[in-house]
Amino acid sequence: MPELSKSVASIENKLVKPIEDDKILMFNSDIAGIPGIVKLTLGEPDFNVPEHVKDAAVKSIEDNESHYTPQKGIPGLRKAISNYLATDYDVKYDPDTEVIVTIGATEAIYTSLYTILNPGDKVIVPTPTFSIYMDDIAILGGQAVEVDTSKDDFKITPDRLKEVLANEGKGAKAMIINYPGNPTGVVYTKAELEALADVIRDTPLLVISDEIYSQLVYGEKHTSFAKVLPGQTILINGLSKSHAMIGYRIGYIAAPKGFVDEAAKVHSFTVTCPSNPAQYAAQEALENGLDDPIEMRKVYQKRRDYIVEQLNNLGYDTVEPDGAFYVFPKIPAKFNLSSETFCRRLAKEALVGVVPGDAFGDAGEGYFGISYATSMDDIKEGISRLAKFTDSLLETID
Repeated sequence: MPELSKSVASIENKLVKPIEDDKILMFNSDIAGIPGIVKLTLGEPDFNVPEHVKDAAVKSIEDNESHYTPQKGIPGLRKAISNYLATDYDVKYDPDTEVIVTIGATEAIYTSLYTILNPGDKVIVPTPTFSIYMDDIAILGGQAVEVDTSKDDFKITPDRLKEVLANEGKGAKAMIINYPGNPTGVVYTKAELEALADVIRDTPLLVISDEIYSQLVYGEKHTSFAKVLPGQTILINGLSKSHAMIGYRIGYIAAPKGFVDEAAKVHSFTVTCPSNPAQYAAQEALENGLDDPIEMRKVYQKRRDYIVEQLNNLGYDTVEPDGAFYVFPKIPAKFNLSSETFCRRLAKEALVGVVPGDAFGDAGEGYFGISYATSMDDIKEGISRLAKFTDSLLETID
């Protein structure tokens, strides 16, 4: 195995070097080897991809669809995305000029930020939220302005946004909003989005709206930020969560042509194009599988109801999420444990894997994240072990 030569060891990107690996994945990897552990860590659906979607991927292989596709994605998929957004969310995008098919929502986020950021530019990030946003901003030389939403039911309010813009607005290029939220499951109502849009409208600020969980809403129908502020919104979505297609890696950007023209350059230089089978599968999912998420959503809601009730009964204050498949319980202050310490002890002593809250930004400290995108059997076993662990902590402080 080759060892990096000392003569080139100092060659590095100074923006990349200080960034650690993703804390969520690192923690999951650290505890994965513990024998018998029940993992409630990652947002990876335990459902299979619908059969008709898999068949479409297989057919594309059998039809020898093995060549480069248009860099923005195959026309049929872009049209399906456009039709889906128009039908479900009443937002209209031209499939030829305003849609890019990406390698998952992850690439869509990176490409969007790369398109707009220059070194030193700021991005407003309400936290706790998906940690990749802060890392992407840093790797591109930007500055993430974290906004603690823990005292506002994990939502950024118009007044808080006005305050942030007054203090940090100079150099701010965008705000990233993620809803239904990871790790909180919060959902913004149309009225809440309109109030935020009123603050942002006609300011030099873009909204990167990550709506990857939009098909997993348990109450009021999802409203896209693009509905209330179309000219300043970069809409990001995909098939990973709605159709359990995480490994297929199909996401997309929908935005005004002026932005898409530039983002398409970044996308094409970075990945060329997504794979053929995944694109044809995604097209099938959006053309003939819009009802596929319904049963999944019913199962997730049952899991949510169970886990929220149990956590609150155990003394872990938990806001009931309106979407996604995460809960974000608060660690009782009387335990006097950081989120990292609590989660490591829970993994080692009780064999339950959850995610430290600070992995989702500074505002997540004092909480821990649980994914219920796993079987009810695992959830019940995890809660049972958490109950015993909680009793052991209470005994030490009585």
